[in-house]
Order: sequence, then structure tokens, then C-alpha cells
Amino acid sequence: MFSREVGEKLAGRTGGAVSLAVGMATIFRGLPGMARLMGYWYHYAIMFEALFILTTVDTGTRVARYVLQELLGKVHKPFGNNAWLPGNLITSSVVVLGWGYLIYTGNISTLWPLFGTGNQLLATIALAVTTTFLINMGKQKYAWITAVPMCFVGVTTLTAGVMGIKNIFWPLTSKPGQEFTGYLDTILMIIFIAGVVLVVADAVRRWIMVAKGAPAPQEAFGPPLTVEGEVKMGCC
Repeated sequence: MFSREVGEKLAGRTGGAVSLAVGMATIFRGLPGMARLMGYWYHYAIMFEALFILTTVDTGTRVARYVLQELLGKVHKPFGNNAWLPGNLITSSVVVLGWGYLIYTGNISTLWPLFGTGNQLLATIALAVTTTFLINMGKQKYAWITAVPMCFVGVTTLTAGVMGIKNIFWPLTSKPGQEFTGYLDTILMIIFIAGVVLVVADAVRRWIMVAKGAPAPQEAFGPPLTVEGEVKMGCC
């Protein structure tokens, strides 16, 4: 029935992408006027999933390359220059080999928890930064709009990360041939968790300082802008 409605052969395609796309298409089909658009919504969901994964890998690779270049620039100055071609090639190769190794040695049960946890912890950091910005701006009454989802996403994702270490990654260390993968995934997850905890803790420290009357740091808004004889702080 689903194959006929979406116009694709779905028998035997039990992957998560197809299952999710069929589920989303079924939900959207239930909306008024959408009964005949099952095929449209199925292909829309498939395209969305593919673009999401591709853009995430692309962005993650690029950001990791920037960070690696910056770190290596402390050791060898030319690496700090993003226009230096050898540095770009070397750092890009290291990053691609890194996630390539995770794909080669892992499977959906090991890769997806890492990806999902890292993605949602990044959302926690973004919400913490936005909350801090609002508080620094003196807009404390609006801070709950980002603080509440930050707490929800942070608590659930950190819990999932700890459970992932306990139930998925650490048990691999006792399986023959998977010891290194288990240790590597465990260390990566611990780094994820520790990084987010440090960011959120520093954000909370800043909120407390503002509550006690500390002025907003200049680096939060850039240098003061002089407009018609008045000194104003600008955010852009």
C-alpha cells in the first residue's frame, strides 16, 4: 500500500531514512487537503534527511579543520593562516580520515548516539550563549525563552550521553576486536559532555555576575559606537 502511494518500491528497505520518511508522509497526509500527496511528502522527507546529513558532515568537517588549523598554528605559525594551501590540505585530510575511521569501524548503534548527542549538545551551547546575550543586554525578562529549552535539551541529552557510555560504548571495550573503538567512542562522548558542562557553567557564572550588578563586558557587543554625540553599545 505504501509503495503504491509513494511511487517507490519500499519492500525490504528497512533503513531508518525510509521508515522515517514514510512515517512523516503518513502524518502530513492526515492534514486537510493532503490525502493525495503521500508521494510528495515522502520524497520531501527523503530529500530533507539527505541534505541534513550532507550539510552536517560538510559543516562539521569545515569547522573541525578551522579548529585544528588554529591549534596547529600555535606550534607552526603557517597553519594559522587559512589561506595556506598545504595547511588546508593537511588539516582537511586529518579530519576526513578521523570521521572516515569512525564510519569504517562503527555501525548505526555506535555512530548515531555520537552524532545525535553531539548535535543536541551543540543546541544546548547555542541556547546558553543566546541566554547570556539577552542577560548582558539587560533583557532578563526574555531570558526564560531560551533558558527553559536549554535546560530541557541539556538535561535530556547529557543523560543520554551518560547512558550511551554506560550501555553502548564502554561495553565494547570488553569485546574482542572492538576494544579501541569502545575506548575511542567513550573518550569522544566524555569530551562532548565535559565541553558542554564547562560552557553552561561559565554562562551561569556570567548570569550571577550580572544579577549582582556587574557591567556587560565590552567584548560581548564590540567597541562602543558614537552616534550623534552619544556613546551607544552595538551588537552588530
